[in-house]
Amino acid sequence: MKKLSVKSVVAIGIGAALFFVLGKVSIPTPVPNTYISLQYAVEAVFATLFGPIAGVLIGFIGHTLIDATSYGPWWSWIIASAFVGLVIGLVTMKLNVEEGIDTKKLIHFNVAQVIAHLLAWGLVAPVLDILIYAEPVEKLFSQGLMAGVTNIITTGVVGTLLLLGYAKTVVKKGSLEKED
Repeated sequence: MKKLSVKSVVAIGIGAALFFVLGKVSIPTPVPNTYISLQYAVEAVFATLFGPIAGVLIGFIGHTLIDATSYGPWWSWIIASAFVGLVIGLVTMKLNVEEGIDTKKLIHFNVAQVIAHLLAWGLVAPVLDILIYAEPVEKLFSQGLMAGVTNIITTGVVGTLLLLGYAKTVVKKGSLEKED
């Protein structure tokens, strides 16, 4: 197994902390226990920059902290959050955002996040809710639909803006000149 770099470990810590803070600042939706928040945009960007392991751990640790400081761990949604980071990290592994960003890379990122959210909130969370908690099916799929749609929109908008901002801060290889 490949060891995590210090940079990745720091990114996981910062990403999980941001996931937690952003998850605590949320707007309720008409569907019970479902909120609009920005933590998945941060998770998606960190998974894109640092890979699937970072994405999994950011989602898992961040969501566990949110639940632990609210009503107790809800494992099905914690696992779904980790799954989002895994899928986005896997699908965007070779984007090389450090080398710049273009429309094609942004489309790739957004296709990845849409797939991740559709699978996580349309399949993983509801199925685990049924298996772990014996929750009523109709409630689960309305929650999953709302969570999926709001997370796709917020990740699409905020995640895209974050990637564009990040790309502007990266120094391009060969762009620095040695002074005499």
